[in-house]
Amino acid sequence: MEQPQAQDVAGRIIDNVGKVIIGKNWAVELAVTALLSQGHILIKDTPGVGKTMLAKSLAQSIDGVFRRIQLTPDMLPSDITGVSVFNQQTGEFVFRPGPILGQIVLADEINRAPPKTQSALLEALAERQVTVDGITHNIARPFMLIATENPIEHEGVFPLPEAQLDRFMMRIELGYPSFDDEIRVIDSQRMEHPIDSLGVVVSADEVREAQEVVKEIFVHEKVQLYIVGLVYATRKHDNVILGASPRASLDLFRSSQALALLRGRDYVVPDDVKELAAVVMGHRVIGTPAVRMKGMHGSQIIEDVLGHVPVPGARANGWMARG
Repeated sequence: MEQPQAQDVAGRIIDNVGKVIIGKNWAVELAVTALLSQGHILIKDTPGVGKTMLAKSLAQSIDGVFRRIQLTPDMLPSDITGVSVFNQQTGEFVFRPGPILGQIVLADEINRAPPKTQSALLEALAERQVTVDGITHNIARPFMLIATENPIEHEGVFPLPEAQLDRFMMRIELGYPSFDDEIRVIDSQRMEHPIDSLGVVVSADEVREAQEVVKEIFVHEKVQLYIVGLVYATRKHDNVILGASPRASLDLFRSSQALALLRGRDYVVPDDVKELAAVVMGHRVIGTPAVRMKGMHGSQIIEDVLGHVPVPGARANGWMARG
């Protein structure tokens, strides 16, 4: 697949999902950017803004297997990964896959599950496989986990550990629609929900091919230095006790390539990196107790870092294109 074809794949998915998720173009673009860069996303937002519909519409757009995990405090790791069951007729154990072995998987209210159950997701997030009774089962690609958190409720929830947060490429928000967009939402669901008639616009094979094209997007050495410079600056920031990890550098690098593809370029510019910095690194940064008492979030620290790390210069004939 060539770059124009891969860009067309991305555009068709964005347009199709936009029929369901109305007025949230940037959030949809971020989700498709994460999909093409083989990342996972965490959505921390209020109930009823379309988190589930985003996952379902993505799955239907690419003809992928959609699975939903409704996490609860009594859920066990095997409820996610699957279990081996003894078959009396054959005298053998048969693996019954859990819902994590889908392609677009929604982990709803992930912070309601206890830490032991949350940890069952780590292998799937990082290695796209699960191990049950010593046997490894690969997850079909493309694979993307969309986890949701409800920021309003604080009882009966378990905060996500830093190791798990670090495995999410992005944390995004949908937010409430504007007044006009909410009217459009009501109008669109007058007779039926748009998700019921949403068609397939690309195949899973096309998504996999587009993911490979993303890896070929050119990233100049100075842009790579800029990416690492931003991540490194979070570790030296006065208001931070834990900065972004090297995985953040890789995620910012790969997602910038995917965003450049969406923008119709075969090379990354610093603006691609700046657009994604807060959603890629904001959830990985832990501020000092004093900063958290003031209500300052990780994304605000990232904005401060962006204001202090020098941006690489430009050339008159286009930003550091090949050669």
